Amino acid sequence: MKVLKIITLWLVAVAAFGGCSGARGGSKADFELLQRELREGDLLFRRGIGVLGRAVVATDDEGRFSHVGIAVKVDNEWHVVHAVPDEPDFEGDFDRVKCEPIERFYDEFRAGNGTVYRPNVSNETIAVAVRNALRLSAEQRPFDHDYDLGDTTALYCTELVEYVFGLGGVSMSEGRQTHVNFPSMTGDYIMPSDLTKNNKLNPIYSF
Repeated sequence: MKVLKIITLWLVAVAAFGGCSGARGGSKADFELLQRELREGDLLFRRGIGVLGRAVVATDDEGRFSHVGIAVKVDNEWHVVHAVPDEPDFEGDFDRVKCEPIERFYDEFRAGNGTVYRPNVSNETIAVAVRNALRLSAEQRPFDHDYDLGDTTALYCTELVEYVFGLGGVSMSEGRQTHVNFPSMTGDYIMPSDLTKNNKLNPIYSF
């Protein structure tokens, strides 16, 4: 099933974007400025440059971003917790929720561009979301290749955001979902734009 989904997404990406490419990653100045502006709980969106990223952009009605993570501080350094497929850290690694330095999340091999959004929610909700995001990364919660919103034993990127903020009493998607109808991948999913349409999310930095 995973192979069929990858083939389907590859075909969508090729049809929508062909061989196009653009500016990649954030500069050193971007990272320095961003890290001065960040707060825990901020949502970091990126537009991926790979096949899967392009396919997500092609199926999302706004088509701006393909991936999202949550800003956290670890040992006084900024990291991003996100659920991601096909980015192993070592041989034999599996797709999972992970916690990575922000430079890796936005590096030139993964991101064409990005925007950081700040949730206008209570400090208590932010604390719950951050604490649970870190817990899930420590547990190495698997990536949800079935994209099943009814089962949180595995999570995909936007599902992770929806889940941890939901534990704090806030739905970042506000119930929005996007219907996708492709062979081997048909259903309703939370796309990045289903989150960015939330008026409680305010863009604070882009590159």
